[in-house]
Amino acid sequence: MTDRSSLRSFSRPVQVLVLNQFGVNLGFYLLLPFLAAYLTDSIGLTLAAVGLVLGARNLAQQGLFLVGGVCADRIGSRPMILVGCLLRVVGFGMFALTEDLWGLLAAAVLSGVAGALFNPAVRSYVATASQGRTAEAFAWFALAGNAGMFVGPVLGALLLLVDFRMVAGVAAGVFAVLTIAQAIWLPAQSGDRPVPERGGMVGLLRNGRFWLFALAGSALFALQNQLYLMFPREADPLLGGNAGTVSVFVVSTVVAVACQRPLTRYAMARWQARRSIAVGYAVMGIGMLAPAATAAAGPAVRLTVILLAAAVLGLGVVIAQPFMLERIAQHASPGMTGTYYGAFYLLSGVIAAASGAGIGALLERSAPLSWLACGIAALAAAALSLSPSTAPRAPHPSDPTPASHTTDRNQGPSKPSERSIPR
Repeated sequence: MTDRSSLRSFSRPVQVLVLNQFGVNLGFYLLLPFLAAYLTDSIGLTLAAVGLVLGARNLAQQGLFLVGGVCADRIGSRPMILVGCLLRVVGFGMFALTEDLWGLLAAAVLSGVAGALFNPAVRSYVATASQGRTAEAFAWFALAGNAGMFVGPVLGALLLLVDFRMVAGVAAGVFAVLTIAQAIWLPAQSGDRPVPERGGMVGLLRNGRFWLFALAGSALFALQNQLYLMFPREADPLLGGNAGTVSVFVVSTVVAVACQRPLTRYAMARWQARRSIAVGYAVMGIGMLAPAATAAAGPAVRLTVILLAAAVLGLGVVIAQPFMLERIAQHASPGMTGTYYGAFYLLSGVIAAASGAGIGALLERSAPLSWLACGIAALAAAALSLSPSTAPRAPHPSDPTPASHTTDRNQGPSKPSERSIPR
């Protein structure tokens, strides 16, 4: 590994935030996969009450993403990251201490608000501190997040042998450690960071290019959500119990961890950012079409195809996500990077929730049609992402020309990469 490709070659804020992302996903996935079962089996809540608790967390997080992004731009990313992690300490700690419905709702809301505060702030800070190597930084960021997502449920399952309160307590402890570590090692952003321009929110609302880009990007999150809906619904009956869910989760996560950096390097060397995004979405779509074509196959073939689809879905996310996150920052007006990340995640969250309900209803009627609908949506997102109407308003040097210095037919002559130009 060359010095240029190592994590240590980035600035300290990027290094700290990459490690932070591992811890955030470790703590989150240590608790969340087991929360619903705890609420029903141990506390005895009705399914409606469990849905209310889980929905409250999701609504608080998705509904406040834009607020969190605006606060990151106005106040600074570091304070929002610290406050968000601290709120998650309180929220997860309350899950260990209370069995009252109102207390559980408060814990869920605090946990959701925490995510709304630190998610846009972290991504904004990574984008502005990566010194022109944004896609590379986000590749490390995604790699660390996927590793945490893999380790978290394994550790949670082991702690669950003791008690769920132990799970919640350790999850809260993880975020307490993150809060202290970032208070010590995450530096404040420089005082000369851009000030949000007047009328910036109006500009955001009128930025049709950004909203079309975000609309295409929402397909990534909508399809990722199917790892918790369509894939388990199809895989569990084939293996019995929750073995199908575990297998799908392991396959998709291992693929993401193993392939993230090699595929990002490959795409950076050969493709432009928008082509990388489009290829990633198209790969996701192809992966979702395969189960639709094998609905009548035997159990062994069906299981193999579903696991293969999970792997291909993971590959598509790996290809597209670093460049998608880089592109959000390129759409942003000066001083509004956090706001644009918040707006992107707000729209994506709303569309993912709505599409989840629609796909769930379709799944009850026809599984092949639901797979087909997901595949078509991803391919449509790939086509939309190639359109010039989703590109940032001003030409960006980082609609990168590959190392071979080829040109893009739609962009004209090659330009120097933005990765070598600090923003």
